[in-house]
Amino acid sequence: MENNPSQNPRPGGMTVEECNDKIRQSLRNPMVKFLREHLEKACCGVGDNFIKAYDCDTNITGGYVPGEGIVVCHNHLRIQDEVNQVVIHKLIHAYDQCRAANLNWSDCAHQACSEIRAGNLSGDCHFKRELLRGYTKLRGQGQECVRRRAMAGVMANPNCSKATAEDAIEAVWDVCYNDTTPFDRAP
Repeated sequence: MENNPSQNPRPGGMTVEECNDKIRQSLRNPMVKFLREHLEKACCGVGDNFIKAYDCDTNITGGYVPGEGIVVCHNHLRIQDEVNQVVIHKLIHAYDQCRAANLNWSDCAHQACSEIRAGNLSGDCHFKRELLRGYTKLRGQGQECVRRRAMAGVMANPNCSKATAEDAIEAVWDVCYNDTTPFDRAP
Protein backbone atom coordinates (compact mmCIF):
# COMPACT_ATOMS: atom_id res chain seq x y z
CA MET A 1 0.00 0.00 0.00
CA GLU A 2 1.23 3.37 -0.87
CA ASN A 3 0.18 6.64 0.74
CA ASN A 4 -0.59 8.72 -2.30
CA PRO A 5 -3.03 11.52 -1.60
CA SER A 6 -4.36 11.42 -5.14
CA GLN A 7 -7.04 13.86 -6.12
CA ASN A 8 -8.12 11.42 -8.82
CA PRO A 9 -9.50 8.27 -7.19
CA ARG A 10 -10.14 5.17 -9.26
CA PRO A 11 -13.65 5.00 -10.74
CA GLY A 12 -16.15 4.75 -7.92
CA GLY A 13 -13.64 5.62 -5.22
CA MET A 14 -13.30 8.80 -3.19
CA THR A 15 -10.47 11.25 -2.63
CA VAL A 16 -8.23 11.13 0.44
CA GLU A 17 -9.95 14.25 1.77
CA GLU A 18 -13.42 12.71 1.35
CA CYS A 19 -12.23 9.54 3.05
CA ASN A 20 -10.64 11.44 5.95
CA ASP A 21 -13.97 13.25 6.45
CA LYS A 22 -15.77 9.90 6.49
CA ILE A 23 -13.20 8.46 8.93
CA ARG A 24 -13.88 11.42 11.26
CA GLN A 25 -17.61 10.75 10.91
CA SER A 26 -17.06 7.06 11.66
CA LEU A 27 -15.48 8.01 14.99
CA ARG A 28 -18.99 9.08 16.07
CA ASN A 29 -20.46 5.66 15.17
CA PRO A 30 -21.66 3.92 18.38
CA MET A 31 -19.85 0.66 17.61
CA VAL A 32 -16.62 2.48 16.75
CA LYS A 33 -16.89 4.44 20.02
CA PHE A 34 -17.55 1.21 21.94
CA LEU A 35 -14.51 -0.54 20.46
CA ARG A 36 -12.24 2.46 21.02
CA GLU A 37 -13.39 2.65 24.66
CA HIS A 38 -12.60 -1.04 25.15
CA LEU A 39 -9.20 -0.64 23.54
CA GLU A 40 -8.55 2.22 25.97
CA LYS A 41 -9.70 0.08 28.93
CA ALA A 42 -7.30 -2.65 27.77
CA CYS A 43 -4.47 -0.06 27.81
CA CYS A 44 -4.27 0.05 24.02
CA GLY A 45 -5.72 3.45 23.31
CA VAL A 46 -5.85 4.59 19.73
CA GLY A 47 -5.03 8.18 18.92
CA ASP A 48 -6.56 10.32 16.22
CA ASN A 49 -3.82 9.32 13.77
CA PHE A 50 -4.44 5.56 14.24
CA ILE A 51 -6.87 5.41 11.31
CA LYS A 52 -5.57 6.78 8.00
CA ALA A 53 -6.78 7.06 4.42
CA TYR A 54 -4.45 5.46 1.87
CA ASP A 55 -4.36 4.88 -1.86
CA CYS A 56 -4.24 1.09 -2.17
CA ASP A 57 -3.03 -0.56 -5.32
CA THR A 58 -4.56 -3.96 -4.49
CA ASN A 59 -8.28 -4.56 -4.46
CA ILE A 60 -8.80 -4.30 -0.71
CA THR A 61 -10.88 -1.89 1.36
CA GLY A 62 -8.49 -1.60 4.26
CA GLY A 63 -6.07 -3.27 6.59
CA TYR A 64 -4.74 -3.43 10.11
CA VAL A 65 -1.00 -2.93 10.48
CA PRO A 66 0.18 -3.99 13.98
CA GLY A 67 2.02 -1.20 15.73
CA GLU A 68 0.93 1.34 13.13
CA GLY A 69 -2.85 1.39 12.87
CA ILE A 70 -5.69 1.04 10.43
CA VAL A 71 -5.50 1.74 6.72
CA VAL A 72 -8.70 2.74 4.93
CA CYS A 73 -8.39 2.44 1.14
CA HIS A 74 -10.10 5.59 -0.11
CA ASN A 75 -9.87 4.57 -3.75
CA HIS A 76 -11.94 1.39 -3.18
CA LEU A 77 -14.71 2.89 -1.06
CA ARG A 78 -17.66 5.06 -2.02
CA ILE A 79 -19.95 5.69 0.94
CA GLN A 80 -19.93 6.30 4.70
CA ASP A 81 -21.27 2.83 5.52
CA GLU A 82 -18.33 1.18 3.74
CA VAL A 83 -15.83 3.29 5.71
CA ASN A 84 -17.65 2.48 8.96
CA GLN A 85 -17.50 -1.26 8.20
CA VAL A 86 -13.78 -1.17 7.44
CA VAL A 87 -13.05 0.79 10.62
CA ILE A 88 -15.17 -1.52 12.81
CA HIS A 89 -13.71 -4.70 11.29
CA LYS A 90 -10.14 -3.46 11.69
CA LEU A 91 -10.75 -2.19 15.24
CA ILE A 92 -11.69 -5.77 16.16
CA HIS A 93 -8.32 -6.89 14.80
CA ALA A 94 -6.65 -4.14 16.87
CA TYR A 95 -8.56 -5.31 19.94
CA ASP A 96 -7.45 -8.90 19.33
CA GLN A 97 -3.84 -7.71 18.99
CA CYS A 98 -4.17 -5.79 22.25
CA ARG A 99 -5.63 -8.59 24.35
CA ALA A 100 -3.41 -11.38 23.00
CA ALA A 101 0.18 -10.35 23.61
CA ASN A 102 1.44 -13.30 21.59
CA LEU A 103 -0.80 -12.87 18.52
CA ASN A 104 1.29 -13.72 15.48
CA TRP A 105 -0.28 -12.50 12.23
CA SER A 106 1.90 -14.83 10.15
CA ASP A 107 0.34 -17.81 11.99
CA CYS A 108 -2.68 -18.90 9.95
CA ALA A 109 -4.66 -20.07 12.99
CA HIS A 110 -4.08 -16.79 14.85
CA GLN A 111 -5.22 -14.78 11.85
CA ALA A 112 -8.16 -17.13 11.24
CA CYS A 113 -9.41 -16.52 14.76
CA SER A 114 -9.28 -12.75 14.41
CA GLU A 115 -10.89 -12.89 10.95
CA ILE A 116 -13.71 -15.09 12.30
CA ARG A 117 -14.27 -12.72 15.20
CA ALA A 118 -14.18 -9.63 12.97
CA GLY A 119 -16.61 -11.17 10.48
CA ASN A 120 -18.98 -12.23 13.23
CA LEU A 121 -18.84 -9.08 15.37
CA SER A 122 -18.46 -6.24 12.87
CA GLY A 123 -21.75 -6.52 11.03
CA ASP A 124 -19.94 -7.58 7.83
CA CYS A 125 -22.25 -10.59 7.61
CA HIS A 126 -25.54 -8.96 8.53
CA PHE A 127 -28.45 -10.39 6.55
CA LYS A 128 -29.06 -7.13 4.63
CA ARG A 129 -25.42 -6.88 3.57
CA GLU A 130 -25.50 -10.46 2.37
CA LEU A 131 -28.66 -9.78 0.36
CA LEU A 132 -26.95 -6.83 -1.31
CA ARG A 133 -24.05 -9.14 -2.23
CA GLY A 134 -26.52 -11.56 -3.83
CA TYR A 135 -26.56 -14.22 -1.09
CA THR A 136 -30.19 -15.08 -0.39
CA LYS A 137 -30.04 -18.24 1.70
CA LEU A 138 -32.20 -17.83 4.79
CA ARG A 139 -30.66 -20.36 7.17
CA GLY A 140 -27.01 -20.43 8.08
CA GLN A 141 -26.08 -17.54 5.79
CA GLY A 142 -24.39 -15.59 8.63
CA GLN A 143 -21.99 -18.41 9.45
CA GLU A 144 -21.34 -19.11 5.77
CA CYS A 145 -20.50 -15.44 5.30
CA VAL A 146 -18.14 -15.42 8.27
CA ARG A 147 -16.38 -18.54 6.91
CA ARG A 148 -16.17 -17.09 3.38
CA ARG A 149 -14.81 -13.74 4.53
CA ALA A 150 -12.41 -15.35 7.04
CA MET A 151 -11.14 -17.57 4.24
CA ALA A 152 -10.48 -14.55 2.02
CA GLY A 153 -8.68 -12.76 4.85
CA VAL A 154 -6.49 -15.72 5.79
CA MET A 155 -5.66 -16.53 2.16
CA ALA A 156 -4.42 -12.96 1.71
CA ASN A 157 -1.67 -13.93 4.16
CA PRO A 158 1.31 -15.09 2.07
CA ASN A 159 2.04 -17.75 4.72
CA CYS A 160 -1.34 -19.44 4.26
CA SER A 161 -2.27 -21.66 1.32
CA LYS A 162 -5.92 -22.46 0.64
CA ALA A 163 -5.63 -25.84 2.39
CA THR A 164 -3.81 -24.31 5.37
CA ALA A 165 -6.42 -21.55 5.63
CA GLU A 166 -9.27 -24.08 5.54
CA ASP A 167 -7.60 -26.20 8.23
CA ALA A 168 -6.87 -23.16 10.41
CA ILE A 169 -10.46 -21.87 10.20
CA GLU A 170 -11.85 -25.31 11.02
CA ALA A 171 -9.45 -25.77 13.95
CA VAL A 172 -10.36 -22.48 15.67
CA TRP A 173 -13.96 -22.06 14.51
CA ASP A 174 -15.91 -23.03 17.65
CA VAL A 175 -13.78 -21.09 20.12
CA CYS A 176 -13.37 -17.98 17.97
CA TYR A 177 -16.91 -17.79 16.58
CA ASN A 178 -18.29 -17.97 20.12
CA ASP A 179 -15.81 -15.43 21.53
CA THR A 180 -17.74 -12.16 21.47
CA THR A 181 -15.39 -10.14 23.70
CA PRO A 182 -15.67 -7.16 24.26
CA PHE A 183 -19.38 -7.51 23.45
CA ASP A 184 -21.75 -9.49 25.68
CA ARG A 185 -23.04 -11.23 22.57
CA ALA A 186 -22.60 -10.89 18.81
CA PRO A 187 -24.13 -7.52 17.79
